[in-house]
Amino acid sequence: MMEKVLSRSIRLICLGGVALGMQAAYAQETQPAPLQRVEVTGSRIRQVDLETAQPIQVMTQEQIQKTGLVTVGDILNQLSSAGTPDFDRGGSLTSNRENGGQYISLRNLGSNRLLVLVDGKRWTQSVDGYTDMSTIPSAMIERIEVLKDGASSIYGSDAISGVVNIILKKRMDGGQLSIYSGANDKADGRAKDFSLTYGASSDKASLMVGLSHTEQGTVWARDRDITKYPKGPAHPTAGLGAGPWAEVMPANGDAFDYVLNHTGGAGGNGMGTGSDPRNTANYHDWKSSIVEDKFNSASQMMFQMPNRLDTLFTKGTLELPYNMQLSTTAMYSQRQSSAQVAGYPLRSDAQPSYPVYIDKDNYYNPFGEDLYFIRRTVEVPRVTENTNNTFHVDTTLSGNFDWQGKAWNWDVGYNHSAVRGTTMGTGNVNLLNLKKALGPSFLNASGVVQCGNAASPIPLAECKPFNIIAGPGAANKETLDYIMSTGQATYGSTINSATANISGELLQLPAGMLGVAGGIEHREVRGYDIPGQFEQSGYSTDLAGNSTIGKYSVREAYLETNIPILKGVRFAELLSVDLATRYSDYSNFGNTHNSKASFMWKPIKDVLVRGTWAQGFRAPTVGDTFGGGQQTYDTYMDPCDSQYGQRSTPGVDARCTAQGARPGFRQTDQTNTPITDAGGAQSANPFMSGAGNASLQPERAKTKTFGFVYSPAFLPGLSGSLDWYNIRVDNLISGITATQVAEYCYVQGVQSFCNAIKRDPITGQIVNLSRGNANLGALETEGYDLSFAYRFKRGAYGAFGVRSDSTFVTKYRTKADNTADWESSLGEYDGGGGIAYYRVKSNVALDWSLGNWSATWTARYFGGIRDKCFSSTVECSTPKGLANWGTGYNQKGAMVYNDVSVAYKTSWKGQIMVGANNIFDKAPRTTILGASSSSAVDANLPIDRFIYARYNQAF
Repeated sequence: MMEKVLSRSIRLICLGGVALGMQAAYAQETQPAPLQRVEVTGSRIRQVDLETAQPIQVMTQEQIQKTGLVTVGDILNQLSSAGTPDFDRGGSLTSNRENGGQYISLRNLGSNRLLVLVDGKRWTQSVDGYTDMSTIPSAMIERIEVLKDGASSIYGSDAISGVVNIILKKRMDGGQLSIYSGANDKADGRAKDFSLTYGASSDKASLMVGLSHTEQGTVWARDRDITKYPKGPAHPTAGLGAGPWAEVMPANGDAFDYVLNHTGGAGGNGMGTGSDPRNTANYHDWKSSIVEDKFNSASQMMFQMPNRLDTLFTKGTLELPYNMQLSTTAMYSQRQSSAQVAGYPLRSDAQPSYPVYIDKDNYYNPFGEDLYFIRRTVEVPRVTENTNNTFHVDTTLSGNFDWQGKAWNWDVGYNHSAVRGTTMGTGNVNLLNLKKALGPSFLNASGVVQCGNAASPIPLAECKPFNIIAGPGAANKETLDYIMSTGQATYGSTINSATANISGELLQLPAGMLGVAGGIEHREVRGYDIPGQFEQSGYSTDLAGNSTIGKYSVREAYLETNIPILKGVRFAELLSVDLATRYSDYSNFGNTHNSKASFMWKPIKDVLVRGTWAQGFRAPTVGDTFGGGQQTYDTYMDPCDSQYGQRSTPGVDARCTAQGARPGFRQTDQTNTPITDAGGAQSANPFMSGAGNASLQPERAKTKTFGFVYSPAFLPGLSGSLDWYNIRVDNLISGITATQVAEYCYVQGVQSFCNAIKRDPITGQIVNLSRGNANLGALETEGYDLSFAYRFKRGAYGAFGVRSDSTFVTKYRTKADNTADWESSLGEYDGGGGIAYYRVKSNVALDWSLGNWSATWTARYFGGIRDKCFSSTVECSTPKGLANWGTGYNQKGAMVYNDVSVAYKTSWKGQIMVGANNIFDKAPRTTILGASSSSAVDANLPIDRFIYARYNQAF
């Protein structure tokens, strides 16, 4: 009996601290306890046997604290199976409402293809289907279960790459206080965490209340040599943008291209003072080689954005007659985040529908004709404040009963999750006022420049002339306030669902009980994203956009059964099959039916073999279907560029020429300067992104897994698992990047993408590009997860344990549509989105404990990866090599980061923990495709050594 209990319990990951994904615990050293029927993530059937056919990875609260991180997003992104998140702290230029939050992209399949549950219930989502993990306070978590398997038949939409189920603390007697502080070596990126939890319980009821406060500080790009230049320290003059002194030229010709003489500005960093703009002798020709006339945008940008989270949490249970229990959870979180980028790169055609020129009769215009201008408003950096309020409440009535001597469980519940948010942006320009400020003006009798003319002056209270040519310092605060606008938007999403479930044992088979579970769910999803009216008008340099408003509902029913086939016979200590199916009826596209089959087989007691075949789907989100679309200034690389593009790739030159990009064509940046590297440049004209499509159908997925777990009885404390997976997603709902649109058109020759591109007939530059949502193409990934752990026998020097989790990806490929060829991104940065598709990611940890002391040393490994070449001769290891973006790549080496934490338990129920992440202060690498918004550095890797301390106190 004892051996059976141990065999069953060793697969429960969360016991014994088997780290980061082991499917075994060191239960061989525990004593038998009364067995209870529990529900494990990935199945609705409650059972005593905790072995599962699905690979599940678990982190306990203790392991969470040992990471030295304070947010759920940062913690989960360290998993070996986690890819690059869709949005990160380095994306200060990202305009999505999700910006400032934290997201998980399991297996690099996208954060919106991962289902996030809290206590088994759906958590909040944005209108585009993303779940912000930062809204869940880590201090309230008991453990995190990560199901690395498709589970749409159990949970419905979105569970394609897997499921993250965050289990909150259930009850406690007494209180727990935790205080944390940490910072980078350079004293920035400061993190703080404070939490207080208190609970009381009796035989009949329990109540727990908690509050927490978490902060993550700013890291400025200007504060480090490696981040202070847009293209890295090896190229300090590359990537400089529009300068703070206006580049002017005739609005109706190219007779000249001048910039005012000025002091300062060496290297694009200084401000300086401009000469008198009314004297034509004070100008010089604008040339791309004069860096003093440009500006280093990184000097005003955040490398990592700050955020702050405040949470109030309560949970209660009440025991009722007839073996019933009422439980409820309520949580309110407010997240505040901000992003700062450089002043706006203003130009006359910032909004093509409302161009603004320097009037020929403007007091500061000495040329006697209307002037086209390009000038960055460095005086007022652009800042976006995002306030996100999340409210969640769920109530469940559950019970158990016996039917014909067999145990059954049931529950009915209601789940309400809502997000409400506002954004406030400053640093953009009111084009209506700017046109007045650059219109006719004159010097009045008082020696003050005034709008209008002497015969028809405009009162100073109604118009403030703007000396845009003279650069920073030429305009006072009143003038800047006059031409600037404050942008705002409101957004929100609500999920209401009602559920009913029942599970139990239906009948006795020779190998065990036949378990079944079934349930129904009704869910309604509503969402909106409404830009301010002025932003919608297109009279602001803020990105014009239309409102997104929509809703849909779904009715679902599922059935699951676990069939024991053999038990206790030769070559089959255990053999069982689990079958599940789910029917979903959506109001916006129709119905879908998804099923799953899995098996467990123990040929001998020490070995468990398992496998799964599952259908999955992802329903179109509110944004996918009802998205209004928004302007965006995309950073993109034009494949038709004759120096850094792909014109040497077969077929590209002919397609580019046919579209208007003639031989010798050069892509230019916002200063009309030819690009200087393969990273491309930000578009000079606004593109259009995110338009909804009411005809969208759900994505379809097939998941296959096969693996085994080995826990030898002859070596207690050792356990390991190896799991193969293959996931293919068809009918992709694609919201792709500008670079991908261009590459699909010119490199792959997909005509539907060429139709979305418009070029200037004279210059050949892309002046309009639409990228929205459509069902097209496919995605497939394949690989292996390897985990092992060994706990040595306790000795005079304490107890030691080693644990490891690794993911080896053998395939990652996509195709643009059903007629296109497969394109592999494995081992490369993505050519359009900056996502790193590592072949290998691994975590290895050594644990030690002796008395009140404990310590953990963790090594995190990121495999080598291919990046774009800076040019064909600079930072280019393989100029002729082929990658997903075309010809030429630069091989980046593997990275290893070492983290250490040490803890001591005091005699007064306290614990002191200190640690350092990236303890050897390994420098980050520069990159073209993996760069953050501000710098040529991957913001998803450590920027510095991070030192922290935490104190826990129970009372």
